[in-house]
Amino acid sequence: MSQHAVSYMQIRGGSSKGLYFNANDIPSVPIERDAFLVAAMGKGSSQIDGLGGGHPLTSKAAIVSPSTRHDADIDYLFCQVVVAEDRVDTKPNCGNILAGTGVFALESGMIKAQDSETRLTVHMVNSSKLCELVIPTPNGKINYAGDAKIAGVPGSAAPIICNYKDIAGSACGALLPTGRPLDIVDGIEVTCIDNGMPVVVMRAADMGITGYENPADLNDNEALKERLQAMRLQLGPLMHLGDVDGAAVPKMCMISPPQHGGLVNTRTFIPYKCHESIGVLGAVSVATACLLPRGVANTVTPFSAGSQRTQAITVSIEHPSGEFSCVLDLFIEQNHIKINSAGLMRTARLLSRGQLYIPDEMITSR
Repeated sequence: MSQHAVSYMQIRGGSSKGLYFNANDIPSVPIERDAFLVAAMGKGSSQIDGLGGGHPLTSKAAIVSPSTRHDADIDYLFCQVVVAEDRVDTKPNCGNILAGTGVFALESGMIKAQDSETRLTVHMVNSSKLCELVIPTPNGKINYAGDAKIAGVPGSAAPIICNYKDIAGSACGALLPTGRPLDIVDGIEVTCIDNGMPVVVMRAADMGITGYENPADLNDNEALKERLQAMRLQLGPLMHLGDVDGAAVPKMCMISPPQHGGLVNTRTFIPYKCHESIGVLGAVSVATACLLPRGVANTVTPFSAGSQRTQAITVSIEHPSGEFSCVLDLFIEQNHIKINSAGLMRTARLLSRGQLYIPDEMITSR
């Protein structure tokens, strides 16, 4: 078997890590691209014959190139390689892997670092939305050391600021995909929302749990997982996502009152395993759900909008390994809330770079 060498970087973005590629170095035809990515990560549940880690948070890829848009610097396609299923899902975005795209662009020379800090706008190809990254680059060089800490990642690092612009309806076409802040499925009240990530939000108590269980216990709860999946399959078409069996979205988030000063506590299935924390864009969607006057979250953590029409609200989301804060820029009119932008902080670090070896038959076109 002959092999072909392909340049790559492995970067930890937020609380995930993935393989990053220049779009020019891998197949461009989607079916061939996906076969390449599966081979890169490794087939099967262990992914032992590739660089994946056998877990959804470590089986991710980013394909990056100079942007074709006049209002962006780079294009970023997120690819979730579904563990054990040997296929690729490009429907969702990933804010954690997004945080590493600026690192890739700077380290590869795609973007030139500026003095003090580098600002670049990322076009998220999956959703056609934009995000501005602010990366510390003292003396024109990327800096990884710093005091910023995020849950799910040991130690500290330099902060990367992510300013998401107008991301409502990223995959579903609307902030409220069903057109309503409250729906009922299998007797359970839910809010279906998409402010960067399609999420179904429901009360933990309604699902027969407290919402404070550890992820391992929830992963062992087969009755709960079956119930969540049954709800997902019914809600997928209503959220304009079609048949979501095997798809990475929507995520399923069970909420409960906060215990540590946040606005709400969460346990999120992504969608078949309980997240050990919470995804970036998933947190933005849940935070947005907490602000809806008639949404399901309002009965768990009542939010009262102030009198100002434009406000910046910091929302703290509690999760199994800590807390995640995001700043939502709101426009409020007649009890209607519009989210103009969402700002949050991540960190990222280059882990490795070099040549990834792929069987020749996986590299058939560029």
